[in-house]
Amino acid sequence: MNELIRQAQMMQKKMLRTQEEIGKKEVETSVGGGMVTVKATCSGEILSVVIDPAVLEDVEMLQDMVLAAVNEALKKGKDLMQGEMAQITGGMKIPGLF
Repeated sequence: MNELIRQAQMMQKKMLRTQEEIGKKEVETSVGGGMVTVKATCSGEILSVVIDPAVLEDVEMLQDMVLAAVNEALKKGKDLMQGEMAQITGGMKIPGLF
């Protein structure tokens, strides 16, 4: 039983370390043929938003593209985080971890 607890503790430490490392990784996505580009960390921090000046004339379209780009960047980061964590846990979902 002590061996099982020790293994669980080691897996937890590895998962937390991996989660922290992956959280710092950056993802980038573009929408509208590159008119809006968003860069974010896998932990969900938006690092930059780049907007092509040509799209500034249509505010409604710009808002939609920024929203789409931000959501896609956050999804990419989350997917990367989940993929890496699944490798550690063997695909087992652990509530509250990711």
